[in-house]
Amino acid sequence: MYTQKMFFDQSHWSRALVALLVLISLVSSLTVSYAAYKAPETSAITILPIDRAKFLAGQKFDFAVEVKTATPVTAIEVTVNGVDAETYFAKTAIVKLDKIGTYRINDVAFVKAGKAVVTVTVKTAQGLEKRSVDYEITADKINKPAKNVILFVGDGMSLQARQIARILSKGMTEGKVNGLLEMDQLSNLALITTSGSDSLVTDSANSASAYATGHKSAVNAMGVYADSTEDPFDDPKVENIIELAKRTRGMSTGIVSTANITDATPAAMLTHTRKRSEQNFIAADMLTPQHRPDVILGGGSRHFLPKNVPGSKRTDERNLIEEFKAQGYAVATSKAELKKLTSPDKVLGLFQLDNMDVYVDREVTKNPAVLGSFTDQPTLMDMTQTALDTLSQNKNGFFLMVEGASVDKQLHTMDWQRAAYDTIELDKAVGIARQFAKKNADTLIIVVADHAHGASITGTYHELDGKTGREAVRIYADAGWPTFADTDGDGFPDDPNPSITLAVQFANHPDYYENYRFQARPTVPAIMANGKAVANPKRAEQDATLQEGNIPASDPSEVHAADDVPLTAEGPGADYFKGIMDNTEVFYGIVRALGLDGRRSLQ
Repeated sequence: MYTQKMFFDQSHWSRALVALLVLISLVSSLTVSYAAYKAPETSAITILPIDRAKFLAGQKFDFAVEVKTATPVTAIEVTVNGVDAETYFAKTAIVKLDKIGTYRINDVAFVKAGKAVVTVTVKTAQGLEKRSVDYEITADKINKPAKNVILFVGDGMSLQARQIARILSKGMTEGKVNGLLEMDQLSNLALITTSGSDSLVTDSANSASAYATGHKSAVNAMGVYADSTEDPFDDPKVENIIELAKRTRGMSTGIVSTANITDATPAAMLTHTRKRSEQNFIAADMLTPQHRPDVILGGGSRHFLPKNVPGSKRTDERNLIEEFKAQGYAVATSKAELKKLTSPDKVLGLFQLDNMDVYVDREVTKNPAVLGSFTDQPTLMDMTQTALDTLSQNKNGFFLMVEGASVDKQLHTMDWQRAAYDTIELDKAVGIARQFAKKNADTLIIVVADHAHGASITGTYHELDGKTGREAVRIYADAGWPTFADTDGDGFPDDPNPSITLAVQFANHPDYYENYRFQARPTVPAIMANGKAVANPKRAEQDATLQEGNIPASDPSEVHAADDVPLTAEGPGADYFKGIMDNTEVFYGIVRALGLDGRRSLQ
């Protein structure tokens, strides 16, 4: 009896002790989690580059401090690892003690790998204020560096966008896909976070800039840290991948896009500006020797043609096409002209006044009302092959960025069919790169999106039983399979509007009419009326259902999502890409694979 009572007492206390320890552990865990969360910086001192920035050793950048205090600033002192910044960088700072106190040292670099602590001390009539930031400097490289890197960016190509393209291109049988996309077959997989320095949700400028520089930037900015000035060209710069590749190793470089070639993603590989909209500047800046690409292929001739040419958007009479010719560039304005080029070492190809038409309109429907006079545009595969043929002539290797731009642009207009065909087109370009890599094993291929969209597959849609609208959306067991067919085996469905299609729905959209059918002509989902986005009546035909918007009525298009995006990679250095990674790490994976050393210069 005594023994049994003691047993139950001890058992009771043991369970109580265990419960107490679990509770303590839980509280401790919550405390740690809370402490790990870092609230936004509220200091009067802004330091650029930002806290926790990472640098390639020798990578050039502009260092800047801005101070906004209630009383005038009388002095700004900066140290790096305890050493005065002017001494550390061996350069004189430009200091202005106006309403906003500023401190600036341009074109500097960290030459030693490791950590750097920057401390800023500000003096005012009210006393001293201090702030410190930590930086990481890396010089990591693989044992046998890659000669070439091909970076594919599917703009807005979320996991769901890749899945939609896979279903349309490969099909499914009894729940199993009949094949994988080229990008699916690359050896390494990672998830990439996409936020910028100023917002949870990014745009294509600062997200592509993260890939190009290894540094965060703000919405609409590329190659810079955004300061508080109005001038879009005076923000602190960060050296980008094209500049590093040319400066340190004499590599050839190229940008290829189905967008206007001065659009955010291609421009972010080379230029520096707070405003992505400065496309006339960006076009002219492509002539700057330190970041002039050897291959430039895409749309956007309107920013290269002089003001007096119909369709030009320039405000001056500069003919940038002629200026490129003077630099030895072969020029093409159509697919036929591109095909006729014979082993040039530099190419400028501009195939539309603005963005190139999407694959469906170029290659499937070929509607003259959509294409206008631009009836002979090359595919992304054509442009990729030309870029590889041209760039591979350099014994020092090359860096090439290829963008499938209208995956994003068509998801903005909630036209998932056109987005899917453009995703397949990008995948076919990846296939060309993989064939090149088979013959050139020293080539790293990376495929990634810059950000996501909120499109998702709900099931299928058909009207075979007379149902229309939302009642014709088939879910769960009723969904079955779509009936896309690819009779010629080229990977592109014969018909973008089969009898049973996918039911793709959006999480972040304006008011619009949805009928799930393919649109013969591209049609925007909403239009502006009296300052408010309203559903476009041109989409109201064929029993369309009005979908109430779930974003502010000031935006007439579907918008980006903050979701992580998939990255796949293969080749030397691909092992770097695994797990969950910040978008800036794509840059460090590239320079690590190439073995670039920012401390080396050929110029």
